[in-house]
Amino acid sequence: MNGREAMGRLAQRVKASMGRYRLVWLVILAGLILLLLPTGEKEGEAREETEQTQSAFDLAATEARLSQALSKIHGAGEVTVVLTVANGPRQILAENVDRDGSQGEEKTETVVLSRGSGSQETVTVQEIYPRYQGALLVCAGGDDPTVRLQLTEAMSALTGLGADKISISQGK
Repeated sequence: MNGREAMGRLAQRVKASMGRYRLVWLVILAGLILLLLPTGEKEGEAREETEQTQSAFDLAATEARLSQALSKIHGAGEVTVVLTVANGPRQILAENVDRDGSQGEEKTETVVLSRGSGSQETVTVQEIYPRYQGALLVCAGGDDPTVRLQLTEAMSALTGLGADKISISQGK
């Protein structure tokens, strides 16, 4: 028996089973089509959720990123950054204000969006990031005036702090 004969017999068996089990094959085909359909989550919604997750402020991550970037300055060596924050991050939420003209009363409610299946979320109008109060940098090159100037300028540009709020010390 060669390959062509085997393929011919297989094709005959498939044709015979198609006639006999037509309903079963239709159910299997319908199931495969349903599996291939999108689940309803749109690509934009997933991207929006990851952007919101990434936009959350994390002081430790910010310090780590600054340390990594400042360590690349020539002569600085490994830099450790400690930031102090004057106020934490906060969000300004959308509000719906109902004014009663006759009595002069105001009723304020926070706007809430329903996303279906019981999930609700508030509408953020503005997100206010924390304001830095001061910074401490500890590095091996902290005694070199050129390195100190470069570190001060870099920290000032990245955090908005003035030179009087940035302290640089020589480390081990």
